[in-house]
Amino acid sequence: MVTPLHFIGREKELQVLENAYGGRAGSLIPIYGRRRVGKTELILRFMRDKPGIYFFGKKGPAAMQVGEFLKIAAEVCGEPLLATCATDNWKTALREVQKHWPHKKRLIIALDEFQWIAGSSPELPSQLQELWDLDWSRNNNVMLLLCGSFIGFMERGILGRKCPLFGRRTATILLQPFTYRESVKFHPRYSRIDQCAAYFICGGIPLYLKQFDPALSVHQNIAQKILDPNQVLYCEPDFLLKEELREVQQYHAILTAVASRRLNQQGVARDTHLDPRTLHYYFRQLQQLGYIRVETPVQSMPVKRTQQLYLLNDSFLRFWFYFVFPNMSQILRNDPAQAFKQLVEPHLDAYYGTCFDLFCREALADLYQKEKVTASFQIGQYWDKNCQIDVVGLRNDHHLDLCECKWKGSVNLTQLLQELKNKQVRYPNPRGASVQYRAFVKHPVKNKHPELTVHALEDLF
Repeated sequence: MVTPLHFIGREKELQVLENAYGGRAGSLIPIYGRRRVGKTELILRFMRDKPGIYFFGKKGPAAMQVGEFLKIAAEVCGEPLLATCATDNWKTALREVQKHWPHKKRLIIALDEFQWIAGSSPELPSQLQELWDLDWSRNNNVMLLLCGSFIGFMERGILGRKCPLFGRRTATILLQPFTYRESVKFHPRYSRIDQCAAYFICGGIPLYLKQFDPALSVHQNIAQKILDPNQVLYCEPDFLLKEELREVQQYHAILTAVASRRLNQQGVARDTHLDPRTLHYYFRQLQQLGYIRVETPVQSMPVKRTQQLYLLNDSFLRFWFYFVFPNMSQILRNDPAQAFKQLVEPHLDAYYGTCFDLFCREALADLYQKEKVTASFQIGQYWDKNCQIDVVGLRNDHHLDLCECKWKGSVNLTQLLQELKNKQVRYPNPRGASVQYRAFVKHPVKNKHPELTVHALEDLF
């Protein structure tokens, strides 16, 4: 079995799988998350020293997929007759594989891209329910991994109450992108600022982080890996959308609109010229794929629906729809280095500043853990017509953090503190929570203000 040469992180998820494999009962584990987050590599890493059957589903008829599964099983089991089994029925195929399993260790069956397999065989979840209820759950001889990229399908079709497999999972792995602390391991020789820049562009998605050549600067990687039409990352977002969605041009318009700023539904309709009545459908599809999210201002008071704004939830899609998609004509006319200099470089530092706000939200949650905050909390932004606060930490222990994020080089802390105090007056705080002021800055700076806690970039690592 082929496994990746370099594998970073995922210790907790691997431990969940190892514990299940070494347990005394059968295992049924859904593994899901957005595309490119590393689900397949996680499964292959887990299975690298274990006998098992890994099958990658595809869009195709049931008979073809069952036949391919049986060919793989025949090789793993050393039983050529399995490949000649004449059936297009998954239950029959799985029974035959279990019957011919030659190893003493339990049988691992990993069905990747499960949404496509089930799409051509809608009866499969019910068949798996029958196999689980009558056999696999009572014995410890089968470990079933169901892996999918369409988050909405996995939550409805595997975890939902109406699904035949509801209540039967023995564990669940929702694989998230890497954190900023984990992402720096992909580029250990970069400076801290360049590591953050790579994270601002690629997010915590391992495939994208691996595309950045550590021998090149971040600017060179943008030019050579993203702005070159012959490279994978140049066409990656277009490929992702076409793989999962119809009417791709509408999604292009929506993602371009929300890449540069947060918009409510009316704002998206205005910028895209799409019928507002159809937008709910498009938003739902993009949310189920994990590409956009809804944001509301963080406050203790109820939030109105009109305050909901849409934000691109994926760092690379945000970069691509901000810089690449609107400028494709110019990019194709120029060489990558020239396209970077003309179209990206003049706006890059301001773009990083916006990304830094999102980065600092993640960092504040880590700081709470470091500061041993045990209360539950919400972290996000606050905005109204008179005020915008970069990061708000609203805690249930009657503490409130108001934070300003400054990516630019020089920072006047006296002025920054006064800005936060002015914003505090406008921020709704009906509970009278104790307020703490924080500043997130790129470079260390001398702080003479005891009211203000300053976090330089290096401190966050």
